[in-house]
Amino acid sequence: MSKIHINKLLGVKHSIIMAPMFLVTNTKMMIEAMNSGIAACIPALNYRTDEQFREAIKEIRSNTTSKGLGINLIVNKSNIKVQQQLKTCVELGVDFIITSLGSPKEVIEQCKPKGIKVFCDVVEEKYAKKVEELGADAVIAVNCNAGGHAGKLTPDEIIPLLNKHCNIPVISAGGIGTKDGIDTIMSLGAAGLSIGSPFIACEEAHISKEYKQACVDYGKEDIVFTTKISGTPCTVINTPYVQKTGTTQNWLEKLMSKNKKIKKWV
Repeated sequence: MSKIHINKLLGVKHSIIMAPMFLVTNTKMMIEAMNSGIAACIPALNYRTDEQFREAIKEIRSNTTSKGLGINLIVNKSNIKVQQQLKTCVELGVDFIITSLGSPKEVIEQCKPKGIKVFCDVVEEKYAKKVEELGADAVIAVNCNAGGHAGKLTPDEIIPLLNKHCNIPVISAGGIGTKDGIDTIMSLGAAGLSIGSPFIACEEAHISKEYKQACVDYGKEDIVFTTKISGTPCTVINTPYVQKTGTTQNWLEKLMSKNKKIKKWV
C-alpha cells in the first residue's frame, strides 16, 4: 500500500529530518535546517535544565516560519528527566517527537490528543509492530550504517521488511550522505530520511574543526561496531583510542548495563 511521505505528514518541503545528535545539534542548526525546508530534531538531553530546554524551543520557534520542530526523548529509566521533558514538549507544542531506547507508550498517549506526531526508533520488525500497535505515527528504521546507536540490518533488508509488516510510514536512518544515496533509499520504499552525520561538518555546529574534518575524511571502512560505550551496539570511528580500549564490555560493564538504575554510570 502507498504510505504518506513525511513531508506531507509534517507539513515541510522535503522528506528529510536532520537527525538528533547528542551534544552536537544546537538551535542554530535547527533554525537553518527548518528554514531550508526540512524537519529537524534536537535531543532534550542536550540541555541540563528545563529552563534551558524551554528557551531553546522558544528560540527555534521565534526564528522559523515552517513546521518540523522535533525533540528526541530517551524513554528508558536511565533518563530521569523524561517526564519533565515530555511535559515541556506537550506544553510548548513541538511538531514531533522521536523516541529512542524504550517504550513510547506514555509519549504517544500524551502527544496524540495534542496533534504532536510520534516517530519511534526501531531496529527490527518485532519492535516496529509493537510501536505501531501503541499508535506511533511512523517508525525510524535504524540500519547498520547509522552513526551512534545502530541496528544490524542493511537498508535494503530493513526497509522492505518493515513496509511489508507495518502500515505506518518507514523512515530510513543510516549511511545517507549523497543525492544518489537519497534516491536509492527512497526507491526501496522509504517515506523519508533521517540524516545526521553529514550535518556535523556544517558551519553552525559548535564542535572542533578536527571532529568536523574527521567526519569528512573517514569512510565506511573506518567505522566499527562497539558495545563498550553503553552496552547498546553503536558505530564509532576506529581510532587508536578505540583500538586500545576495545569494542566489547568487560564483565562488570555488562553487569552494570543490565541494571536500569545504574546503567547510566557505565
